[in-house]
Amino acid sequence: MLFVDTHTHIYDRDFDADRTEVVQRALDNGVGVMLLPNVDASTMEPMMETHEQFPECTRVMMGLQPEEVKGDYKQVLAVMEKELEKDIFIGVGEVGLDFYWDTTFEKEQIDAFETQLDWAKQLSLPLSIHCRNAFSFMARILEKHQDGGLHGVMHCFTGTEEEARVYLELGFHLGLGGVTTYKNCSVRDYLHNIPLDRIVLETDAPYLSPVPHRGQRNEPAFLVDTAKKIAEIYEMSVEEIAETTTNNAKTLFGI
Repeated sequence: MLFVDTHTHIYDRDFDADRTEVVQRALDNGVGVMLLPNVDASTMEPMMETHEQFPECTRVMMGLQPEEVKGDYKQVLAVMEKELEKDIFIGVGEVGLDFYWDTTFEKEQIDAFETQLDWAKQLSLPLSIHCRNAFSFMARILEKHQDGGLHGVMHCFTGTEEEARVYLELGFHLGLGGVTTYKNCSVRDYLHNIPLDRIVLETDAPYLSPVPHRGQRNEPAFLVDTAKKIAEIYEMSVEEIAETTTNNAKTLFGI
């Protein structure tokens, strides 16, 4: 049984004390590949160092996370665009829109997102997209830019069934993580209506640990707990969920 964690930040300082053990626990639990999305200028170096330390089981993406879009975002994007010239990145991410806490840089977030959508099309790379409190903006932007060249994952998807349908029709997959195991997660009510071939699994470690680890630091090994809940919803075996979601991730990210 093999899993792909399509979105994990094991390069985060939260793992500095035991990163090797965290990776080993992931491998021991069948999580054979971990995809590392970038966050901002400060995470580029630790992300690459983590990949160099674990080259067999990690892959890297490059992008500017929307909450980190500030006044200097154009300079940051210029550095990242230069990095993308290297033939090592399997995706553009983590990118998107987040108007949950602060809309000070709303226009800048939109500009940064559209710039990175263009990168993905030019390089034929999938996207790892973060969207919080911004569905209407997100849908309009993706509809405007989707010419058949955009594909990727709606990371940590927790929206309504209607929102899910919009993203599926736009050609995107849904990334499901620990939130899916929470009792108040509405996705659980309609997930059986979503084709399993449009689902990938993720942890977003160190955040959003699944039940029964809620409140603890999340890590890739916990992906199995999310898979168990999804298997329950689809009335399938965990092995079937692993096989299908892993194939989805491999096809989508070319790994």
